[in-house]
Amino acid sequence: MKKHKLPATVVALGLVSFFNDLASEMVTPFIPILIATVLGAGPVVLGLVEGVADAAASFLKLWAGRYSDARHGRRKQLMVFGYGLSNLARPLLALASSWGALLLLRSLDRAGKGLRSAPRDALLADSAHADIHGFAYGFHRALDNAGALGGTLLAVAALSWLHWSVSEVILWSAVPGVLVLVVLVAGVREAPHPALEEIKPQTPLAWGALSHNMRRYLLVLVLFTFARVSESFILLRGNELGMSVAQLLLLWAALNLVKSAASLLGGHMADMFGKRRLTLVSWSGYAAGFAALGMAEQGNALWACTLLYGLLAGLGEGSERALIMYAGERERGTAFGWYHLAVGLSAIPAGTLFGAIWHYWNAGAAFWFAGALALLCALLLRFWRFKPEAS
Repeated sequence: MKKHKLPATVVALGLVSFFNDLASEMVTPFIPILIATVLGAGPVVLGLVEGVADAAASFLKLWAGRYSDARHGRRKQLMVFGYGLSNLARPLLALASSWGALLLLRSLDRAGKGLRSAPRDALLADSAHADIHGFAYGFHRALDNAGALGGTLLAVAALSWLHWSVSEVILWSAVPGVLVLVVLVAGVREAPHPALEEIKPQTPLAWGALSHNMRRYLLVLVLFTFARVSESFILLRGNELGMSVAQLLLLWAALNLVKSAASLLGGHMADMFGKRRLTLVSWSGYAAGFAALGMAEQGNALWACTLLYGLLAGLGEGSERALIMYAGERERGTAFGWYHLAVGLSAIPAGTLFGAIWHYWNAGAAFWFAGALALLCALLLRFWRFKPEAS
């Protein structure tokens, strides 16, 4: 295979995600604390805030992906607006004095994510040579996870060593937020791509307009979302096993570190051995990782199982998105929009179902259920018939 270097735009997009996750993880872990302490509300309000915000973001991802396909310049345009909106609203959460204000600001933050996600993923594909799509997405996910690791460690250091308040940490998240926009505006260049023909307003986002392979792959992804539940459940399991807050934060940081390294390695492997094959390995790894987590009964065992899970899950983060190449170049933004919409909307009932199994049975049953679903999805991806060009 001919070797190709990562284009400057792909590197810049990785740095944009690094700084954005750095800012995000200085804020996101504190939202439940703000709701419970400062606002005096409970889990119902937390569920409302996160549910409304995620739903708004999911629908915007579909629209933004389709809109970005229309003509040259729209991908970066949407990304600047999306990242700008998130990094303006997020620090203001420190000043929220009611749950209504928090709901509004959190919704604006997630709306920004909805506007930028599909155009960004499509721009990554536009900018990189087809032979290194797996590496490009793996590199991007590696820097994304590295930013999450850095943001968590910065928040812990600010609270423990600098003795800042939670509100001060959230306000200072504006600094990496500014760096996001600087790198995006100065470093990202949008590659020209063929404009779509004008589409009738009443059918701009038709599911049937996607290719046969794309629709099948997205259906499998929706089912897989019910297996890939929020990783915060790992922290909840650690809390049940008696781990301290400091231990849980270090576990979270270690998980992001392993996923970051595995994403970079997995991107290279996807280009060498095939994106679909690497995704199969990763999804099978999800099944094994969740089965192991279901058997962990001590803190040390949870550490080992979490690191194993992070390694196997991280390997496929790039190849899973690179498989959107089932979509043709003219439908790429739209396909990523459907991808994010499907994953985003499925995550809400998926988390509820996982939590219900945990509540009415136990943690082990919930993790085993997720593992079984992951294995089923791997089998579907392996044996469900795709057209030759998608293999």
